This record gives sequence, C-alpha cells and structure tokens, in this order.
Amino acid sequence: MTEKNTSGRGQRDLRVRVKTAKGRKLSSTLWLERQLNDPYVQRAKREGYRGRAAFKIRELDDKFGFLKPGCRVVDLGCAPGGWCQVAVERVNALGQRTDKKVGTVLGVDLQEVDAISGAEVHQLDFLADDADELVKGWLGGPADVVMSDMAAASSGHKNTDHLRIIMLCEAAAQFAFDVLEEGGTFVAKVLAGGAENELQSILKKNFTKVANVKPPASRSDSSEKFVVAMGFRGKRADFG
Repeated sequence: MTEKNTSGRGQRDLRVRVKTAKGRKLSSTLWLERQLNDPYVQRAKREGYRGRAAFKIRELDDKFGFLKPGCRVVDLGCAPGGWCQVAVERVNALGQRTDKKVGTVLGVDLQEVDAISGAEVHQLDFLADDADELVKGWLGGPADVVMSDMAAASSGHKNTDHLRIIMLCEAAAQFAFDVLEEGGTFVAKVLAGGAENELQSILKKNFTKVANVKPPASRSDSSEKFVVAMGFRGKRADFG
C-alpha cells in the first residue's frame, strides 16, 4: 500500500493506494482500496461496530425515531451484527440508562453469529413455518420493530439482483405482519429498479406511513435504499 505524495510543500494525499498482488483480481484490489479509504469503515472500527452498515440504521433511526427505549426488536439476517449493536444501544437492552425502560433485541440468521452483548441471537430460517411463533416466544410477545438489511447473493446481473432482493424484502414484510404489534415499524433494504411497486402498495395498506430513504452512510454508487414503514395497522393485507 502507498500514500501518494502530491506537492513540494510537504502536503500529501492521504488516500491509501493498494498494489495489485499476485493472484488477486483487479476487482478485489479495488474493493480493498475502497474499504481502506471509506470513512464509515474507519468509524466502525473506532466505535466498535461490526461493519459500516451500523451507521445506516443509526441514521434511519435518527430521522424516524423507531428504536425507542423498551422496544422489542427483531433483526432478520442479522450477521455480522452491526444493526443489533445499534438497536441494543437505542432500546436500552443492557439497562444502562436506569431512568429508561429496558428493551429486547433478537437477531436471527441462517448462519451462526458471534454473541452480541445485550442481544439474543438465534440460528433460524425466518421462512420456516414456525419461525413467527418461535420469535414471539423468544421476545415474550409481539415485536415493536422488525428490521432487515438482508440482500440476496449477487448474480452480477442488475435486473436479476433487483428482483431477488425485492422478493426477499416481500418475505421479510410478510414475516413482519405476523409478529408486529399494532403501531409497529418495518425497516428493510431494497434496490431501486422498478419492480418494487407491489411491495410499496402492500406496505401502504398495512402501515400508516411509508417512506423511502437513502441514508448518508449508503454508498452513492449503490442502488440500495431503505423502506421505513411505520404505524402497523394490525389488520393484515397480504400480497396477491
């Protein structure tokens, strides 16, 4: 890695340049260079988060305020755990603010996830028939917030990837309808691309407010955005 020296006045461009190593693809080199120069990646390391995605949910909650002390939160596809970490702080799951209610954070994922302080983590397929009842049992009741930063594995084909993540988001929404308390909130990642109209329509039937947001922590060259649906009506309307 090198830092580019730029002027005779002793000033330097502090951007880290990554040399292409033997056996490493150019795409991998460019990804590594982007990671090393990403201010959110650096902040995540400094602040003890498991990934830069933690700042996305922080910024969304700063804007909409759905992670309140005392809330019961479910994080679908929680690996590596950054969203759970933020939720633990915001809902007071560790009880560190003695003047506030103590919340509950439950993370579920297909893969095993390292323990997260203040959160309960289970290896679970949320699409399983009994997943909603298991989750409500672990929570001790319905959820106030269901959130998802899940993304389907990339195929390299933009339209295919868009359709896959919309289907995943629709499945997460269906799960949310089964476990949310009336008045609850659903937050999920989607990819802009034109196939999300049905998702938007059904969310508007089930929630009093639906917003689509690209938080500052979301990379500008990414097509991802987040849907924030608040005020669950409790009377479920399903997808066609």
